[in-house]
Order: sequence, then C-alpha cells, then structure tokens
Amino acid sequence: MQQSGSKKWTANSIIAGAGGGLVASIATCPLDVIKTRLQAQQAVPGQQGYQGVLGIFKTTLRHDGIRGLYRGLGPTILGYLPTWAIYFAVYDGIKTRFGEPPLGDGSRPRHVYPAPQPKGYQPLMRDHPWTLHILSAMTAGAVSTTCTTPLWVIKTRFMTQSRREVRYRHTFDAAWTIYETEGLRAFYRGLLPSLIGITHVAVQFPLYEWLKKWAQGQSDVPLRSHVILLCSAIAKMTASVATYPHEVIRTRLQTLRLPIAEDMSSDGMIKLHDRRSVIYITRKIVEKEGWTGLYKGLSVNLFRTVPNSAVTLLTYELLMQHLSSRYD
Repeated sequence: MQQSGSKKWTANSIIAGAGGGLVASIATCPLDVIKTRLQAQQAVPGQQGYQGVLGIFKTTLRHDGIRGLYRGLGPTILGYLPTWAIYFAVYDGIKTRFGEPPLGDGSRPRHVYPAPQPKGYQPLMRDHPWTLHILSAMTAGAVSTTCTTPLWVIKTRFMTQSRREVRYRHTFDAAWTIYETEGLRAFYRGLLPSLIGITHVAVQFPLYEWLKKWAQGQSDVPLRSHVILLCSAIAKMTASVATYPHEVIRTRLQTLRLPIAEDMSSDGMIKLHDRRSVIYITRKIVEKEGWTGLYKGLSVNLFRTVPNSAVTLLTYELLMQHLSSRYD
C-alpha cells in the first residue's frame, strides 16, 4: 500500500511539474528570446552594433514580427516538459525515499518535522532537514539537465539566429542540421556550466521550502495562491542573482559554430583556440567586456524567470492538490 501511494505521488509530481513548465514557458517566451540575444552578443554598451533590451525588441519586431518573439518556443516546450517532469519526480522521490523510515521498518522515527505536502510527517533528516532539500535539489537538477541539454542547445540556436543565416524550419530540422554540420558533441555544449548552475536550484528550492514553512507557521490551512507566488518569487530572485554568470557562459558555448575561431598572434601567425573551454570563454568575456559581461541580460532574466518560476510552482502546487484530492 505504501509503494502504491509512493508511485501515485511520483506520477502526480510528473504531471504537475510538466503542466507548470508548459504554462510558464509559453507565457514568458518573448522575454527569453530577448535575454538570450543579450547574452549572446559580444559588443559592449557604447560600441557600434550593441543593442539593449529595447533595441533587440524593436529589431525583432521589425524584421520577424510577433513570431520572432516566439522563436524557439517549440524546443522550449519540448525541453520544459521533460525538464520539470524529471525534476519534480526526482526531487519528490528522493525526499520521500530518504525522508521516511526504510520499508519494512516498523519503528517510528524519533524526530519528525511537517512534510511539504499537507498530509504526513517525515523524519528529521539526520536531525537537519536542509541536507534533504539540498540533496534532492542538486540530484534532480543534474538528472534533468543532463537529459534535456540537447533541446536547450537547439532552443538557444533558434533564438540567436541572425537574418543572414538560413533559418531552421522546425525543431527536428535544427537538430538534423546541427548533427550534420557539427556532430553529436555539439548538442552537449554548455553542459558543464549548466551542471555548475545546479547550485541555482540548491539555493532556490531549499529557500522555497523554508519560506513556505515559515509562512505556514503552526497553521494546518493550505497556503493561499498569493503566498505561494511570493515565496517562489523571492527564492527564484535570490538564486538567479547568485548564480547568473553560468547562464551567459552557457549561451556563448551553445551558440559556437564550427570551425573553431581564430586569433591573430603578434608575429602574424594564425592561432586556433578551443573556444569550447569554460575557462577560455570566461576569461575572454572578462577581458573584452568586463565583469559586467557576465551579467548581460540579468534584468530581463529576473523579469522573466521570477514570474516564470512563480507560475510554474503555483501551477505545480495547485495541480498536486487537485490530483491528491482525487484519491482522498
């Protein structure tokens, strides 16, 4: 019976996580396009060719219309659905597995604390629940990121294609073109900074859980929607500011095209550089664009991801409540 309930809870997590990601990705796609193009451009403010938020918005509308603000929506949806589904399933699965007594163990836990869901209690993870949330968040982030990186590479390529390039017709055309011209490894460019970015969810979700617990207090009444939105917004904003540079580095790696870029040395010789290196990309950004180059698009990212995350988590919580109530 316990195994059946656990499987039911995991299935609910997958459905709720995918639903939340779908709603949020559609609502915030135009902001994602602007943010990605800001991250990808190598010019700095004041240089010829540099475009800010308003400039990118106007240029996109002028040349591509409203549809241009939704370029990459296809791979975004294809990416968000499995990403959030895998994430929430692994996240809840780990908390359930390590937060409850082993199966067959009839002894009751000595220390307990209220579980994130309305019903039941979980033992105090080695007397320190933060270890449980951090382990769950980082493991779930690593699994979902590794599984879906190819879709995020395709999404980034869609959003950053210039008018001078032959445009991808659809997601599968983009995937085939990238595979034919650059090989299978191209789909995993940016994976390392993405994995480094797991520290983002290790900040966001434990903080989100703590804020919900603090807002709940001693009350047994489920949190209202606006409280959930506020908790998720604060958690997302804090995590985004703390870990943002990895997103710029990831975008630069994902937009690299073969052949590898060339630099002219002082003696007139051409030197080839493996620009797929995280260290090389980071050093070049700092040298040519300054430290602020690592925070390009941060304002748009906050304006996009904070409501995105809030909508995702609210949808997730509401769907979980609805799906769980069907079995009460």
